[in-house]
Amino acid sequence: MARREPLAPEDKKAISLSNLKKLLAILRFVWPYRFYFFSGLLALMLSSLTLLSFPYFAGQLLDIATGKPGVYFHTINQVALALIGILFIQAIFSFTRVYTFSITSERSLADLRLAVYQKIIWQPLSFFDKRRVGELISRITADVSTLQDMFTFTLAELLRQTLTLILGIAWIFYLAPSLTAFMLLTFPVLVVLALVFGRYIRRLSKQTQDKLADANVVVEESLQSVQVVKAFTNEWLEINRYGKALAETVKVAVRTAKYRGLFISFAIFTLFGGIVAVGWFGARLVQSGDLSVGMLFSFIIYTSFIGGSIAGLGDIYTQVQRAIGASERLQEILHEKDEQPVETGRTILRFSGNIEFDKVSFEYPTRKDVKVLKNLSFSIQSGEKVALVGPSGAGKSTIIQLLMRYYVVTDGEIRVDGKPVSDYPLTAYRKNIGIVPQEVILFGGTIRENIAYGKPDATDEEILHAAQQANALDFIRQFPEGLDTRVGDRGVKLSGGQRQRIAIARAILKNPAILILDEATSSLDAQSEILVQEALDKLMEGRTSIIIAHRLSTIRKADRIFVINRGELAEVGSHAELSQRNNGLYRHLLTLQLHQT
Repeated sequence: MARREPLAPEDKKAISLSNLKKLLAILRFVWPYRFYFFSGLLALMLSSLTLLSFPYFAGQLLDIATGKPGVYFHTINQVALALIGILFIQAIFSFTRVYTFSITSERSLADLRLAVYQKIIWQPLSFFDKRRVGELISRITADVSTLQDMFTFTLAELLRQTLTLILGIAWIFYLAPSLTAFMLLTFPVLVVLALVFGRYIRRLSKQTQDKLADANVVVEESLQSVQVVKAFTNEWLEINRYGKALAETVKVAVRTAKYRGLFISFAIFTLFGGIVAVGWFGARLVQSGDLSVGMLFSFIIYTSFIGGSIAGLGDIYTQVQRAIGASERLQEILHEKDEQPVETGRTILRFSGNIEFDKVSFEYPTRKDVKVLKNLSFSIQSGEKVALVGPSGAGKSTIIQLLMRYYVVTDGEIRVDGKPVSDYPLTAYRKNIGIVPQEVILFGGTIRENIAYGKPDATDEEILHAAQQANALDFIRQFPEGLDTRVGDRGVKLSGGQRQRIAIARAILKNPAILILDEATSSLDAQSEILVQEALDKLMEGRTSIIIAHRLSTIRKADRIFVINRGELAEVGSHAELSQRNNGLYRHLLTLQLHQT
């Protein structure tokens, strides 16, 4: 089985001016909610300032208790009430900050998710050829969640910790200049050592996560392919694979735990060692009368605030790196060019159904070295039933994809009703084309919703009429919930023939001028094929129909058959004409199928 690399939605990017600009560009989604955002910023600053006054008054409490007169208060009861008041005011500001930032982030990032999804859904198929669906889902979920953490918590913490660090250092310099100088001489050394050690621990933690992701891939692959596993009786093989992957995970995790234990011991020793050093020097100042007990107490609390801010800034730096990576990936999608400018009004077109390919050549954007169609020319008249046949890889499906305007031709021109297809508004153009594919994909809702997908505003009468024409009404009525029966993920609760008839009903409801049938009956049993073919015959009446089929018995009634070989038109004619042509490709394909049956 192929190993799949796990997605890494939280890849960290270096912090630079250009990367920060990409992150700030996301703020345009915040701007409509700027009142809440700036209210949160104001509450954040007031909360930080209020909290910074707490250590000072806590020191005053000790000074008054030891007989030293207070600056603003004279009794410990007054100071205690002031401290409670500070905490109460700070709680109000903190609630306001959390509430307003949450409103800002939830609403702005919902707008961002919608904008990203809208951009993705309007992309041409060439965009999806280069990207996995899981990757795109990760952009909408994981990357936007990273930015949500950034705007809800990280940004607030960055501002709060920065404010605490700057004002805290300024205040302790004012309280005790000599003790502050001593603290600043020793503290940075401890912080640098802790950061270096912590970076190594984070690297080991990432290795553990990668190993666990590899183990999860084994589980995912084996469970998705459980029928293959059981068919080849390889349960023990998969168990051993998973066991080996877990053993690797445990090996790295134990190694990480060893260094994490050393790091925690080092952090505790250095942290409390620094506190002891500052306490020792402060005690000497108290002993000499240069510092009061209350001021020393205030200083220690301020120091813990500053230490916490420095430690918090390290984690914030990592979060900002992740947010920059997420914003970069989202901006990449948001700057993609749409399939076509979104149509503001509803352009109504109704084709006659004349189709012309004029010297069309094409190669897929992801395979420019392989020319799929080569100078292909043909025309189809309105109401004509045309079949496309040929070996696998001849270019039949490519013709349909170009007609649907999923891709743009490399050379030549496709015209519908005498006009180049590129001149038509895209949405109005595709409303004239209906398709019934071989592999019908239904949405996980009800039968009603899936049929109405061809015309979202259809009435129940129109839906029932379409189901009746598609020979689907009888089996729908056999379900207790009728049209409200849920079909399950991708329609798994329905049989292949039932899914095909739902798809036909959907196409009938759309009422297209041009109909495409792509191997619509190839995977059905005989009874289902009869019902589906009857429905298709009704659907093709009065429409230009293009039928792709490998089973040549299904296209005998076609007005003309186009035989495609290696991207070129090899033969044209009716079934009777082509089957009598000596050394013809169609006759060769027909002979092969007769021998197989």
